Amino acid sequence: MKVADTEIEWIKSLVKKPYILFMKKHIIYIGLVALLSCTSSAQNKNAIKFSKTITKDNAYNHLSVLASDEYEGRETGKKGAWMAADYIRNHFKSFGLKGPVNGNYFQKIDMVNYDLAQILTVDGQAAEVIKDFYIPGQTVAKDGFAFNTNSILFVGYGLNKDGYNDFEGQNVAGKVVMLFKSGQPIGAPATTPATVRADAVALNGKLKFLTENKATAVIVVDLTIDNMSPNLKAYLESSPLVMKTQENIDKMKAIQGLVTINIGSVVAEKIFSAAGTSIEGIKKKIADSGNPASQEIKISVTASAQKVEKPVRAENVLGFLEGSDPKLKKEVVVVTGHYDHIGLTTSGEDKVNNGADDDGSGTTGVLMLAEAFAKAKKAGYGPKRSILFMTVVGEEKGLLGSEWYSEHPIFPLENTITDLNIDMIGRGDKDHESDNNFVYIIGSDMLSSDLDRIGKKANKDYVNINLDERYNNRTDPNRFYYRSDHYNFAKHGIPVIFYFNGVHPEYHQPGDEIAKIDFPMLAKRAQLVYFTAWELANGLKRPIVDKNEDGTPKK
Repeated sequence: MKVADTEIEWIKSLVKKPYILFMKKHIIYIGLVALLSCTSSAQNKNAIKFSKTITKDNAYNHLSVLASDEYEGRETGKKGAWMAADYIRNHFKSFGLKGPVNGNYFQKIDMVNYDLAQILTVDGQAAEVIKDFYIPGQTVAKDGFAFNTNSILFVGYGLNKDGYNDFEGQNVAGKVVMLFKSGQPIGAPATTPATVRADAVALNGKLKFLTENKATAVIVVDLTIDNMSPNLKAYLESSPLVMKTQENIDKMKAIQGLVTINIGSVVAEKIFSAAGTSIEGIKKKIADSGNPASQEIKISVTASAQKVEKPVRAENVLGFLEGSDPKLKKEVVVVTGHYDHIGLTTSGEDKVNNGADDDGSGTTGVLMLAEAFAKAKKAGYGPKRSILFMTVVGEEKGLLGSEWYSEHPIFPLENTITDLNIDMIGRGDKDHESDNNFVYIIGSDMLSSDLDRIGKKANKDYVNINLDERYNNRTDPNRFYYRSDHYNFAKHGIPVIFYFNGVHPEYHQPGDEIAKIDFPMLAKRAQLVYFTAWELANGLKRPIVDKNEDGTPKK
């Protein structure tokens, strides 16, 4: 509380009066010092002193490496991410931070991918994977499948509506069923984004019907396979990353749905030839008659798919700064950012998704904070509580790295007092084109009124950035509260603040490069996180969790 100027003048006048006793002079002098101190800035001079390494130049030095083409977009499980992990580990070590994972800086994640070994033969001839057919991996259970049949049940478009029923008189149970992915008996509409979406919805309904009626498998005639886009081809040739948690293993062992085989025109024509017709011939027959042409086609078809597990190198990178207070150092402030991005693309001249803003900027912020706090400790001004600086992997794959940490914490979650998560702080968005002196804060008041107050006070005392809270709610259609690594702490009841500059046209595009980074604002936003962390790490009490996950007050 600021002391009024008239009160200060009154105290000054008292200490000049000769009749004040010696002891009383000291009492009044002490009171004067205390009151005058209340009029000074709330800033901590040591906090300011050691923030000097959080600069635009230091930010550029880190980000120009992490977001370079050499790092190939830092995709989880690939070369660029490993290079980034090594870079961060080496800097944590050079700052003097400790490796808290049994002396190491890497928390290894038990992550694998599953290559899909798939085979399709028609009339004894093997089809070529990706070129002639593909089997969606999500329809294959962990133990795979295999079938061998001498008969295919063709059910046209798989429709049952408006008096037209491709399934009339047909029993799909135990059969391998073939149908056209899209289209209709008469007057197929022109292909538009809307019709593509409608076809996808319709196909899901057909597959649901076949599953419920116990078909063995479905062969989907998909003529887009003949001219597959490079992006789809790359997606099909890649294998999804899976963390080997018991939950994920159980899901993969379970039935994933109906076995689905997508075929192009080459395989489809071979099957139809066994019935003395063709793709166009069968479509014309249906259109001319207005009736289904469902039929058994006698032909030998064998298919199998097996998931082959391959370990993937993936790790969170942790640097630990132990607190100086014997009683408080067991409590931990966690500062996070994800160092992975989405890797390379197959189209366009620029193949590298550099991820300068997402989230090279946040990783850079974590590195600068780590250096600042490490220097403070070396100078004898280390924080009372401990701080864990953690850059996580797999965020772009579904918050995997932070989920792994929350399930396998190095420090007990009950001792983790907050997570300050930095994800994209190097740019701005269209809503702040005229003034980039802002940052979105999300989650600060979701669980703890204390944390919200501390974060906003740190901003007011030191940085003075516009704190935009428009996305700070659980019903935000963008769902930002649930889309970055802080959420894997929040779901365990740990208070969080997510610092974010919003999306921009280069989000998840090769154009997210350092040339478009606002380095002064990156540094300023990082300073906000630093000063907030300083207050949290040195406060008398940890932030009280006074709200439930749904936002209702705790009783």
